[in-house]
Amino acid sequence: MTAPAAQNFRSEFLRELSARGYIHQGTDLSALDEKMAAGSISAYIGFDATANSLHVGSLLQIMLLRWLQKTGHKPIVLMGGGTSKVGDPSFKDEARKMLTLEDIQNNMDGIKQVFSKYLSFGEDRNDAVMVNNDDWLGNLNYLEFLRDYGIHFSVNRMLSFDSVKLRLDREQSLSFLEFNYMILQGYDFMELNRRHDCLLQMGGSDQWGNIVNGVDLTRRVSQNEVFGLTSPLLTTSSGVKMGKTVGGAVWLNEDRCSVFDFWQYWRNTEDADVGRFLRLFTELPLDEIARLEKLEGAEINEAKKILATEVTKLAHGEAKALEAQETARKAFEERSLGADLPSMDFDRSKLEEGQPFFVMLKETGLCPSSSEARKLIKGGGARINDEQVREDNRVVTLADLNAEGSIKLSAGKKRHMLVRPA
Repeated sequence: MTAPAAQNFRSEFLRELSARGYIHQGTDLSALDEKMAAGSISAYIGFDATANSLHVGSLLQIMLLRWLQKTGHKPIVLMGGGTSKVGDPSFKDEARKMLTLEDIQNNMDGIKQVFSKYLSFGEDRNDAVMVNNDDWLGNLNYLEFLRDYGIHFSVNRMLSFDSVKLRLDREQSLSFLEFNYMILQGYDFMELNRRHDCLLQMGGSDQWGNIVNGVDLTRRVSQNEVFGLTSPLLTTSSGVKMGKTVGGAVWLNEDRCSVFDFWQYWRNTEDADVGRFLRLFTELPLDEIARLEKLEGAEINEAKKILATEVTKLAHGEAKALEAQETARKAFEERSLGADLPSMDFDRSKLEEGQPFFVMLKETGLCPSSSEARKLIKGGGARINDEQVREDNRVVTLADLNAEGSIKLSAGKKRHMLVRPA
């Protein structure tokens, strides 16, 4: 269904979400609005442990939980310790690789670090809680599960959901193991309703089928009214999936992505996306965002810097955000090295012999391939210590070390790496 206009919502949560562009679909949003206006409710989003950090693609969901708590409701972070053993097939071209129990635990430990930055955990009424669906999925008896709940799932309906239908239409394999995922996710909602009085599941629009299954199962088995809400799947104005760059995913954990790189990702936002991203990923007042998104020409860059700093404050704290902002100013406006630029150790022996510049651009992740690196160099877009290089046979040696004992490599105006011999 289409969401009602923002002014028609009584609850602060849905008014805020509607005004900022978070709502894609919902089940009986009018009834949900009444419940949220009447008092605090609990709501959850699930996160499977497929890596040891979440990336920017999950940030919209995290912000949903943050707004939920800010408007007086209780967030439940569901860690998919159980469902990660299966893998969500939603809009995937192929099955995810199977993870060991140790992999899943390590990944959950890494992911947990993210949420303490965005949510308040504790024992108070609206404090967030984190639960693991392996607590109930891990001990299910298969025959009892089929007998008690299999009757409530229609295969015809499950096949009609886009997440499955698109995979089958492309004649790509969908294993029975993966097909079971939406049943397990539906069961999760019912268990959270029983254990935590959870009334709402949220997720991206690719989770609509899974969410609807959970809503229906809970109503049929427990006779409880529960709700589903999805947010739009985001791409940039040029069609690139959120959180993806030439160098790979933009991770939320600092050990996977430096604070500077994280800040710079948002600074590089396309002009057309600035207002939308300010509404979704910051807590700036909407009237201030309206002012910033009207800026044009060179002035829009100031809005991008505000976007980068505000998003980084939430992810890494104000001090590190301001430090990244200052590093960028020095690196790009004062043309200094910037001590806090991303850096990496490089084999000293290779620099003693002389390493081709195009190879170093590839090995440092500044370019995706040697051919792209050569093309960048010939086009005048590559620099060593801020000096333009146009010869693709240029060799980097220890003689290129600057006074700080490093070599600054640049690909374009915004991607830099300090290389230090080791």
